[in-house]
Amino acid sequence: EQAFEAFYEQIAALILGGVDLLILETFTDLNEIAEAVRAARAANPRVPVVASMTLTRDSTTIYGDSPREIANALAATGADVIGVNCSSGPSQLARVAQIMRQAQPEALLSVMPNGGFPELVNGRVMYPAAPDYFGDYAVILRDIGVTIIGGCCGTTPEHIRAMRTALDTPERKPRIVVTSNEPSPLHTSGIPEAPTRLAQKLALGKFVTTVEMAPPRSFNAQKILASAQMLQEAGVDCIDVSDSPMARMRMSPWAVCHLIQDRLGMETILHFPTRGRNILRVQGDLLAAHALNVRNILVIMGDPTAIGDYPEANDKYDIVPSGLIKLIKQNLNGGQDQAGNSIGQPTAFTVACALNLTPKDLDAEIQSLRKKIEAGADFAMTQSVYEPHKVELFLKRYEALYGKLTLPILVGILPLYGARHAAFLNNEVPGISIPESIMARINAAGDVAPAVGVQIAAEILRDLRGMVQGAYIIPPFGKYEMAAEIVESLAQPV
Repeated sequence: EQAFEAFYEQIAALILGGVDLLILETFTDLNEIAEAVRAARAANPRVPVVASMTLTRDSTTIYGDSPREIANALAATGADVIGVNCSSGPSQLARVAQIMRQAQPEALLSVMPNGGFPELVNGRVMYPAAPDYFGDYAVILRDIGVTIIGGCCGTTPEHIRAMRTALDTPERKPRIVVTSNEPSPLHTSGIPEAPTRLAQKLALGKFVTTVEMAPPRSFNAQKILASAQMLQEAGVDCIDVSDSPMARMRMSPWAVCHLIQDRLGMETILHFPTRGRNILRVQGDLLAAHALNVRNILVIMGDPTAIGDYPEANDKYDIVPSGLIKLIKQNLNGGQDQAGNSIGQPTAFTVACALNLTPKDLDAEIQSLRKKIEAGADFAMTQSVYEPHKVELFLKRYEALYGKLTLPILVGILPLYGARHAAFLNNEVPGISIPESIMARINAAGDVAPAVGVQIAAEILRDLRGMVQGAYIIPPFGKYEMAAEIVESLAQPV
């Protein structure tokens, strides 16, 4: 509703000023553009509306929506014209237009590409596509069935003039052939992989425990393997391995996951941040993980490089977490990559999403969770919780809005190590709030604070029984013995 109101205020002012046409362009979120179209219709249903999305270089939105899905969703908004703009250049958007035309043959289409992919030359952003090249593509787009043809970033009056001239010249034939149509049909082979043991336990409703471990700063993994074995003997189900926590250089988590699974026969959960990866690396890394039989994935945004060892390192991303969940569950697990090309055999990933059970804005977090569920998330792993009653409030609010939450939840448990540790978490870590009663217990504990921290963590988990399906334990300062003590205490009768 906030988005609707914001769009309505702007659109109503424009209509009052006498505009003849509304162009809603460069949108990345199909839900957002739907609200914009709804606002336009509410302001004045007689003013025509063009609804236009922008795409990544992989010809999808940052949320993973394909051209066919975009066409269907935009048509469903009731916009007079649907289309794409910005993105890369005419070649990409001509291929996209073909797919959109096939998906919605009766729709009026709009295509306004950039002047190619930009590059930085002597401090200036330059676009390589020449006006005559745009002229060729104007004819191609017309022949595809595009109704409105234009240009976006990097185009000039010369580009528009070249397009107009080409369209006004009946004998003009494009010197370019667009050969890419809808992606080739899917071909799969082999027997599907069985679900992971973690997936099977979650499906059976069993309570599971995972412990987060950070990869070593060197190539020697003996210490982490010894700690993982100790946790396994304590009864931990899975080890989840973080990826460059706090943006600090460490061994690749794929290697750690593989070593733990290979040496100990214990399943792992691979933390998979979208930050710092383009869409090619995202998919290649996922296929590599699957080849190593690392098939439980926690999709996260990842820590910004600005806070770590290499603040100037690449921090960009092509896809957001909900989009990556969709890519994994609906594309790779369906046997194809993001572009629709066959990968031979479907992957069999089990995917977790991140969740904050104690947010400042309950409804906003619930909306974010809904997107992740719709994308295909299998379970959720949460931020650290110290107030069980707030978890109950979250679940009741979700049920009031959408019915009972059936997604399995592994609740984040970070045992407190001491008074300074608790004060730091309570004052400096976003999303963490520690009640005064717990702060008082830790402050009074003195030298036995770690033991009291373990006791508090076990109490929280007992209070949450029936509300969550597992524990995601995050040992402080690599104190893995604290996690083992928590798991062992849960096995004791109350």
